[in-house]
Amino acid sequence: MESQQATTIAVVADGDRGSITLNRPDKLNPLSTVTLDELVAAARWFDARPTVKVVVVAGNGRAFSAGADLAAFVAAADGAAAMREAADAGRRMADAVEAMRAVTVARLHGHCVGGGVVLAAACDLRVAAEDTRFSIPEVDLGIPLAWGGIPRLVREIGPALTKELVMTCRPFGADEAKSSGFVNRVVPEADLDAEIAQLVGQLVAKSALTLGGTKRQVNAVTEGMVGTARSWNDADALVTALHDTESRASAMAYLERVHRR
Repeated sequence: MESQQATTIAVVADGDRGSITLNRPDKLNPLSTVTLDELVAAARWFDARPTVKVVVVAGNGRAFSAGADLAAFVAAADGAAAMREAADAGRRMADAVEAMRAVTVARLHGHCVGGGVVLAAACDLRVAAEDTRFSIPEVDLGIPLAWGGIPRLVREIGPALTKELVMTCRPFGADEAKSSGFVNRVVPEADLDAEIAQLVGQLVAKSALTLGGTKRQVNAVTEGMVGTARSWNDADALVTALHDTESRASAMAYLERVHRR
């Protein structure tokens, strides 16, 4: 068994299986710029270990992920160039996870919010507990859904539902996520680990060549249909929104509503 040193995630390789676990449970596993960079490093670490066939991506504690850590993002942004670099960290993360040699399986439970939805969408397969709650609140926060989230959602659930979920910001449950095609399986939370283990067991029994070839071919086909390469400009839209008066007002109104609940 091997592990990679990291501060906000746990990364382990054990034979033909691996895991990446978001590991700030006290904060519901927010995706700070540090975490995003560590996810990129973890993807590259696994790519250097071709014996690993399947990597489970999970969140420690009560939730998969509460989404982007906006406070950490703003704190990390010292100047225009640094702000854009920080704004682009999520896109780099999603691209790195999606391009991993190994097949990735997202283990979803609790809350899966915003950037957490993008991370899940970057994985190959997704299994959710019945009580998982998904939400994409970015527009309510006065910012666009960035990180390549739009093309990935269009790829998985289609343009009409992507527009609805992103523009209305309404939460949705695991059953809707399954019926829309976003998740592969939904099981009671008590059965989640057993279901993940069963799926991983099925996958690692296949040859690495055929697993990898299937993954790359499907990704090549969908990239031709809904390309993610243009998402490099997502960072510019995000930075612009942070300086837009109406967008900032929307964010303040949303936060006031949340605090009153």
